[in-house]
Parts: sequence; structure tokens; C-alpha cells
Amino acid sequence: MSISHAPPGSPESDMSGIRKANAGPAGATAADAAGQRSVALEPIVPSSARRTRVPRWLRRTTGPVLLLALWQLLSAAGVLTSDVLASPGRIAQVAGDLIADGSLPAAMGTSVQRVAAGLLFGAVAGTGLALLSGLFRIGEDLVDAPVQMLRTVPFVGLIPLFIIWFGIGEAPKVAIITLGVSFPLYLNVYAGIRGVDSQLIEAGESLGLSKWGLVRHVVLPGALPGAMTGLRYSLGIAWLALVFAEQINADAGIGFLMVQARDFLRTDVIVVCLIVYAFLGLLADFIVRSFERLLLQWRPTFTGR
Repeated sequence: MSISHAPPGSPESDMSGIRKANAGPAGATAADAAGQRSVALEPIVPSSARRTRVPRWLRRTTGPVLLLALWQLLSAAGVLTSDVLASPGRIAQVAGDLIADGSLPAAMGTSVQRVAAGLLFGAVAGTGLALLSGLFRIGEDLVDAPVQMLRTVPFVGLIPLFIIWFGIGEAPKVAIITLGVSFPLYLNVYAGIRGVDSQLIEAGESLGLSKWGLVRHVVLPGALPGAMTGLRYSLGIAWLALVFAEQINADAGIGFLMVQARDFLRTDVIVVCLIVYAFLGLLADFIVRSFERLLLQWRPTFTGR
């Protein structure tokens, strides 16, 4: 076996020298050395140059705070007079007075009871009709057309008829809220049932599920996202309907305070009542969204970037 030595200065001798230079002390290859050089040459960005992330709660509160500041500035400058729109400071003072004498908490309790009753009756009616219409074709033939006809009638226009039917007590107020709540729930639950993938139904049938087993394990879970969306929309309609309902000879509630404030041209009290309406609606929506996150943990969704 012969070993050939390349003469100095030849191409073979040069390549051999390069290979020896690339080899590290532990026999590292040229690729490893290149990797080390790339890591060493990677630029290091100082922490001060990185973009600071603003907390989300701060971003969400910036808009309302700026709006309040502009409102207070315009009121202090005299652009917004007290008979047109009271200043935020005046509204905060009036709200404290209404809370101190107990009139605002009592009004809130009465209004919440009316919304709760109307929401309960409307949820039962709207969901029941949607299940009947969505699960059965004969139910769709009998129910869907009348519901769609009633849905196009403004429920506010039915107030005089409800007064004739139920009088001027609590019944017409709850009836108006019930009617306003029923239709959004019906539409969303019905769309959720009919939007279930047919392949899931076939898969359930192949696994031996009965008809009611399919409804329980496939159809209803598939319709749940639509039902939660309908519930959130129904809550908004419920507070809107309450504003009109409490104009019907009301002697208690937030709407009653607004009627009194209108008669005495108290814009500060009116704004306080509107803020309470908004706060109660936001709180109800937060509760529904919390239940939605709890019940729909199985559904991965896009949450924004």
C-alpha cells in the first residue's frame, strides 16, 4: 500500500491545508465552524430598542378617557352649556346624590327584574320555536313563516295593542321585552341547527347513535355557538326594549327617572340613566361572554393578533 505525498505548492497540498485549518481542536467540521461564526456575527438588539407592548386594558380605556377629557374641556370652555349637556363632573355629582338617597339602586333593581323576566320568557319562546323549526321539517313549515312575518313588525309599534290587552301594569312591559328577545334567539339557534355539517350527522349514524343521540351529541353542540351569539344580541335588544317599555305609565325603574328628568329638563339625570343602561348592558354581555368561553372550550377560534 503506497502513500502519495503531494508536492508543496500543488493544488492538492493547498486543499489539505484548508481542511486542516477548518478542523477544530476536537475535530469539528467546517460546517460547525461556520455555524459558530454565524452565531458570533448575529447582531444583538438592545432591550431598550425593542418595542414596548402597551397593556391591553390601557389601550381599551384610552378612548373613553380621552372622550371624557374632551367633554370636560368643552363644558369648561362653555361650548357645551348645562342645559344642553351637563359636564362629567356634574354628572358624577348627581349620580352620587341619586345613589345616596337610594333612588338609583331601587330603579336599577326594578329594571333588572323586568329585563330578567322578559329575557327568560323570550329565551324559552325563541329557543323552543327554533328547535321545533330546525329539527323537524313539519315544524319549519308550520312555524317559520309566521315567525318571519312577526319579526318584520316593529315591536315598539305593538305597545298600544299590549296596553289594550294587558293594561298598564308590569305585563305589557315584560311582554315588549319578551317579544324583542325572542326573534334574535330564534334566528341564531335555527341557523345554528341547520348549519351543522351533514358529514358529522353521517359519522354519528355510522357510530350507531339514535335520532335523539344525534340531536344531543351532534346537533345541539354544533348549534351552541349560534345560540350564544343570539343570546348576546338578545340582551342588547332587551335593554333597548326596556327603554320603551318603561315609558308606559311607569312609577319605578330607570325609565321612570328619565321621564321625570325630561319633565324638569334635567339633562344630568338623563345622562346618568343612560350611563346606567350602558353599564348594565355591558355587564350582561360580559357574563354571557364568560359562559361562552366556558361552554365553547372545545372550539378553537381566532382571537386576533
